[in-house]
Amino acid sequence: MQKRVLSGLLSAFLVAGSAQAADDLMAVAQDFFKPIPAKPPALEGNPASAAKIELGKMLYFDTRLSESHNISCNSCHVVGMGGVDLQETSLGQSWQTGARNSPTVFNAVFNLAQFWDGRAADLEEQAGGPLVNPVEMATTEGHVVEQLDGIPGYHEAFRAAFPDDTDPIRIENVQKAIAVFEATLITPNAPFDQYLNGDETALNAQQKAGLQAFMDNGCVACHSGINLGGEQFQPFGVVENPGEDLLPPGDKGRFDVSQLPEDEFVFKVPGLRNIALTPPYFHTGKVWDLKQAVRVMGTAQLGIDLSEDDVENITAFLHSLTGDQPRIVYPVLPPSTAETPRPNP
Repeated sequence: MQKRVLSGLLSAFLVAGSAQAADDLMAVAQDFFKPIPAKPPALEGNPASAAKIELGKMLYFDTRLSESHNISCNSCHVVGMGGVDLQETSLGQSWQTGARNSPTVFNAVFNLAQFWDGRAADLEEQAGGPLVNPVEMATTEGHVVEQLDGIPGYHEAFRAAFPDDTDPIRIENVQKAIAVFEATLITPNAPFDQYLNGDETALNAQQKAGLQAFMDNGCVACHSGINLGGEQFQPFGVVENPGEDLLPPGDKGRFDVSQLPEDEFVFKVPGLRNIALTPPYFHTGKVWDLKQAVRVMGTAQLGIDLSEDDVENITAFLHSLTGDQPRIVYPVLPPSTAETPRPNP
């Protein structure tokens, strides 16, 4: 079913692409894509405040949320490296490695769901996952609360962030605070955003040729919207299986969440924002060259052996998706005391 739907989408987009040659490239692009807004969007049921964002930032960088006190959210989603860790799979508790490549946290607020298989509905739910994953931070919800309650400086920070809560140090509030901070990690003002906002000179000739090729070849069927992806689930290998190195038979993707046969080897379509900063690529993290990733997507998803000109031009266009990176001042974290729970390496 997924393949038939995508095939229909591709046919429609390819026809549209071939017919648009005489149309204005910018106008057509504005139909498919939207610029990243200058300010982060509000989270439903989780209003932001300066105090809550600051608390979320502290928690994001605090390694004491992990059982070993060695791993923080920032360990796998490094804000100074495009929101990733530049590893095939991330290092976790006791030198274990995860099963999938860590996706960027930047602009994740615009995705329809979180994780490669979409098992978390939003940033708030996602924030709780790594905490209790035995391969990642390997703690428990109860111990997170115990840990934070044992750090006196967090009492005031939680009261300021959740002034109406009589018992603010709760796992739900930990997740809410991290989520509102992560929602601020957006990257507006990329050259492509400037182009979408009407600046014809924001893209060079090769990047415009790449944008044209991106739309004409059908890439836009999945990679559209604000994040150029992240808005749907699709099978990897629609037309051609990319091989076990890139699509291991043991990882069936969204099937593990839904248990629906049609979801075997289906994954969330990744957003392409800042893609030039976030190798390695795909859920396996096996491809380090962006041009190779473009070629793989051509054969596996579109059934096309892209010409070298198209590969070069599309890659140049993808470089135009790098926006202003978040400038985050590392927080001064409240100190532990003799009574604070100690690490368990």
